Amino acid sequence: MEGDHTLQEELDDELYDRIVALSEEGNKFYDDGLYREALAKFSAALELVPEPINDWETSTWLLASIGDCHYLLGEYGEARDALARAMYCPGALGNSFIHLRLGQVQYELGNEARAKDELARAYMGGGKELFDEQDPKYYAFIKKYMRGL
Repeated sequence: MEGDHTLQEELDDELYDRIVALSEEGNKFYDDGLYREALAKFSAALELVPEPINDWETSTWLLASIGDCHYLLGEYGEARDALARAMYCPGALGNSFIHLRLGQVQYELGNEARAKDELARAYMGGGKELFDEQDPKYYAFIKKYMRGL
C-alpha cells in the first residue's frame, strides 16, 4: 500500500541489511560527535531506498538524521531541506523531535513564523522536557507565543 511501506515487509533482505548497516555506522559516528561522517553514512543509506522515497518509513528517520547532522554542523539551509523532505514521509508529521529540529533551523534562518509553528508543535507533542537539553533561546522564543508556559 502506498505510503505505508516498512523495510522488513517490502525490501529484500540484502538491501535491508545494507541500509541497516549504513545506518548503524552513521549512529556510531553520531554518538562520537563525528557529524560529517555520520551524515555521509545516512546519506549513503538513503540513496539505497527505492523511489519514491517518500513512501518508505525508513526515509523519515534517515532524512531526520541527515537534518539533525546538518543542524549540529550549523548548516541550517541543508538541515531545513532534509527535515522538510522528511515531513512528507510516513510518521514524520507530529513527531516532536523532527518538529523541534525544523523549528530550530527555521529560527536560525530568521523564518520566525515557521519557527513559531514548528516549535509550538514540538512543545505540544513533547512538552518542556524536549527543550531541556537544547539552547534555552528556543524555549524562550516559543514561551513568548504560548500561554501558560
